[in-house]
Amino acid sequence: MSATIALVDDDRNILTSLSIALQAEGFATRLYSDGQSALTALLDNPPDLAICDIKMPKMDGIELLTRLRKSSDLPVILLTSKNDEPDEALGLALGADDYIAKPFSQRLLIARIRAILRRAEMVRKEAEPAADEPEPLTRGALAMDTARHKVLWKGVPVTLTVTEFLILEALAQRPGVVKNRNQLMDAAYHDDIYVDDRTIDSHIKRLRRKFREADPDFNAIDTLYGAGYRFAEE
Repeated sequence: MSATIALVDDDRNILTSLSIALQAEGFATRLYSDGQSALTALLDNPPDLAICDIKMPKMDGIELLTRLRKSSDLPVILLTSKNDEPDEALGLALGADDYIAKPFSQRLLIARIRAILRRAEMVRKEAEPAADEPEPLTRGALAMDTARHKVLWKGVPVTLTVTEFLILEALAQRPGVVKNRNQLMDAAYHDDIYVDDRTIDSHIKRLRRKFREADPDFNAIDTLYGAGYRFAEE
């Protein structure tokens, strides 16, 4: 079955051109002209991925993402205006899986979509029962069930997006070993697609924020300036 992509943008021309391009690639599309009308539909009947413009009337993309993340890990790509770095950083901090600046190449956007869908499918397949199901990954207070995409910290559930889960898994597999941004990009994206350093930094900040909601004293992810990140040894 083809993946369904929800497009949320107040620019009718962008909605139409993107929908045509995505349908030509075999995707099904649903179109929404503002965040307010999209929110209920995305929660009640989730697509496989949503592409949301940031600047929209009634409810902008940032507010839409914020409300979605309260109860959904639906993959989201944000569309931002050129040089809108504050919006990009805020969107990633709130849990967007990726962003792309306008004007953009439709080919690049489709490549990003396929990369995120492949990661989501990989996690879904890992969650299916299997005789050789991998053992949960345990590192001190951290427990990661890779087969079910579940994370506990000191017994408290922590909900992560697919990207956040893969970055944390890459760090936790080898405590004390420094992973640079390129290594974390490879772990999270598995594709030859350029991702800005700021994307990884924002996902790390988001990970820390989520774990500190479960434990204000959380400090298991270290930053080594100029080198990268590591999961603290026990």
